[in-house]
Amino acid sequence: MGDRLEAVVFDVDGTLVDSERHGHRVAFNAAFAQAGLPYVWDEEGYGRWLSVHGGVRRIEAFLEEVGRPEAARSELAGRLHAEKTRLLREMIDAGDIPTRPGMVELLGHLAGSGVRLGVATVGSAGWVNHLLARLFPDAAFEVVVTGGDVSDKKPHPACYLRALDGLGVAPEATVAIEDSATGLASARAAGLTCVVVVNDYTSGEDVSWADLVVDGVDATGRVLADPHGLAPALPLDRSTLERLLAAR
Repeated sequence: MGDRLEAVVFDVDGTLVDSERHGHRVAFNAAFAQAGLPYVWDEEGYGRWLSVHGGVRRIEAFLEEVGRPEAARSELAGRLHAEKTRLLREMIDAGDIPTRPGMVELLGHLAGSGVRLGVATVGSAGWVNHLLARLFPDAAFEVVVTGGDVSDKKPHPACYLRALDGLGVAPEATVAIEDSATGLASARAAGLTCVVVVNDYTSGEDVSWADLVVDGVDATGRVLADPHGLAPALPLDRSTLERLLAAR
């Protein structure tokens, strides 16, 4: 039945963790500095590059814009991204990457009620698996799909299709939790019901076509768009997600 929730698949950056502004951006800037490059992404400027999904692709696009020769871009981007990943892992270990409020509790609630958990992200395995192990040690993620597992990045549905295949569940029994219009497009293209939890960088995007839009999943969050007219209460829970499935 379409209203029986079997699995929830989560994005990571900006969704499970508040990582872009004070995590990735800081690590990118540190990698630039260590390589002797005069580049600094301020908070506003970095937001523009979030539309390029995947760290290496983001660096390559930036290097192209600032006029770096094409022949050198790929090697330099790879080297910078490797150093950025190392620095980000250090930040994770230092406790500098906060979880989004209510996410630990939501994961525990879902797993405790028999819902299976997965991850579908374009982030690299080098830091994603480390972050999940350090910040969500009790979360029973059965499948973790990272950027290196698929050739096509979001908004292509490849990462969600792979997660569904790994979990062995149907899209009509699965909900995606995302934070952006790009992630929403990816989840929808895979046939999933999708909740968008916006953050500072994505709050201005048009995600009104999600099944539910909130700015947090705990009791301090607000419902920003409720196209199915469910008037859901927060914190987000299994009951609300099953009602979303039934509404579609």
